[in-house]
Amino acid sequence: MSGAGNLEKVQRHYSESEQRFQALLESLPKVAVQGYDRDRRVIYWNSASTELYGYTADEAYGQLLEDLIIPAEMRFGVIGAHRAWMQEGIEIPAGEIELKRKGGESVSVFSHHVMLGEHTDAPLMFCVDVDLSDQKQARRDLDFITRFDSLTMLPNRSTFAAQLDECLEQAGRLGEVVAVVFADIRGFGEINDAEGYERGDRLLVEVAHRLRGCQRSSDLLSRFGGDEFVMAFPHLESDHNALPLVKKVLAAFDEPFDIGLGELHVGLKLGISLYPNNGRSAQELIQHADVAKNRAKVATGQAHWFFDKRLHDELVHEYRTVERLQRALREGELRLHYQPQVAANSGRVENLEALIRWFPSEGGSVPPSEFIPLAERSNLIYRIGDWVIHEACRQQAEWRKEGLGDCRIDINLSGKQVIQHDVFAYLETCMEQFGLTTREIGIELTENVLINADQRVLSTLRRLYHRGMKISIDDFGTGYSSLSYLKQFPITALKIDRSFVRDAPEEPSDRAIMAAMVFIGHQLGLEVIAEGVETEEQLELVREFGCDMVQGYYYFKPMSAGDIGRLQRSLQAVRGQLPQD
Repeated sequence: MSGAGNLEKVQRHYSESEQRFQALLESLPKVAVQGYDRDRRVIYWNSASTELYGYTADEAYGQLLEDLIIPAEMRFGVIGAHRAWMQEGIEIPAGEIELKRKGGESVSVFSHHVMLGEHTDAPLMFCVDVDLSDQKQARRDLDFITRFDSLTMLPNRSTFAAQLDECLEQAGRLGEVVAVVFADIRGFGEINDAEGYERGDRLLVEVAHRLRGCQRSSDLLSRFGGDEFVMAFPHLESDHNALPLVKKVLAAFDEPFDIGLGELHVGLKLGISLYPNNGRSAQELIQHADVAKNRAKVATGQAHWFFDKRLHDELVHEYRTVERLQRALREGELRLHYQPQVAANSGRVENLEALIRWFPSEGGSVPPSEFIPLAERSNLIYRIGDWVIHEACRQQAEWRKEGLGDCRIDINLSGKQVIQHDVFAYLETCMEQFGLTTREIGIELTENVLINADQRVLSTLRRLYHRGMKISIDDFGTGYSSLSYLKQFPITALKIDRSFVRDAPEEPSDRAIMAAMVFIGHQLGLEVIAEGVETEEQLELVREFGCDMVQGYYYFKPMSAGDIGRLQRSLQAVRGQLPQD
């Protein structure tokens, strides 16, 4: 083949290769490729470059790189880097950079550079740019989600804590006070339940707006989740400066909200902790403000509560006691003691009241007045109540096997058990399990339990009453009983509270009340039991009033099951020696 033929073949091959290369570049829709000559003027511009940067190929050809897509602050750096590559062979490293579009908007790209013919008189630089806008936006969205609440656009818990720690560091240097306020929306759960989550969310947005209105320029505000918001007020001269700010927050909620339900009045419960007296870290101050807020929630008529060390110590003690009480249930530290009820006139032991006792393994005892309220608040009362029922039934069955089951055992049922737990079904199950009848097991309820009982509970009580179960009102006279209600309850006995018995010998008003209670009880066909009888004088008085039964230290203290068993055996022996009619 002639030399001219070879040259034509090489040129044709080069032309085909160039066409294939250009076709390849154009086939990458997400990859923007530009070519620049030694003076950085555009010689190649694919369609992806047009989409990314906004310039058409005709607009771009012949234009300088730095005039098209390089931000002003990068201009001289880019020119210098290009020259260094051509003159010194120092390559431009690939990486993420911020360039600009035709309209001046910023665009994030990953840019890779290739130099062709760098050792010739006509070097060409190709830039291969991948649009990172979606990835950058995803990062920004992720950053927002991890730092802010998407509903209210407020900083979230972790962001607030970091901001608060910075405030505390500055306050420590300047000797200032910082107030942390934990806010809870009163009745928010009911609004959510009644009106739905959409309206609940609208309310949260409005609450956030009002709290923003209470902020000074340096104050912090966050939504922790649910209906919980936390604020921080730095740059206070003393603890006393916190109260006006707290009152300002409360006053912001005097006006009703409008979330499509007409006028909706919403209040807050606030807990406040103060730096440095109540803590020196964000975590500690937030926790203590939350503790104070919880105390405000249970305080009648109190919208705000300042944290104090005594309150914290009480809560820590309660928490540890509940933990110990759970262990007591697991390890069998609970016991039932029994206090006899004695016929007022004959002195005969008729019934036994089951009373729970706690004897920790490390020694000593914990009084019921300390652990029963904690059990109520922690919901351990259900497990404890079931244990009491089971143990009382088991013990009664054991005594009956020994021929000692003459005395009925009365079991106390708490309000929570009765109203929120199917305790009567469990009681009947246990009685059936141990083969007991209503003659052998009775129950005691407070009058407040009966007042608050729904129809389901009252129907169950009536069914048990008609089966012959003895149902007593305990601590009668100390609750909110109404005589108009009293006649409707399925009860068989009233237990007059010990406070009346204790003071009756010296207090005419207590004597009058006792006499009236005994009279009313008997008129309704109820047995009347006097609690807390400890002296001869008190015994004579309750006999004089006509009480049927007596319970108290005058006759017997609460005793262990073993002692009660021995008492019953001795009483049986005495009765066996008496002459028979």
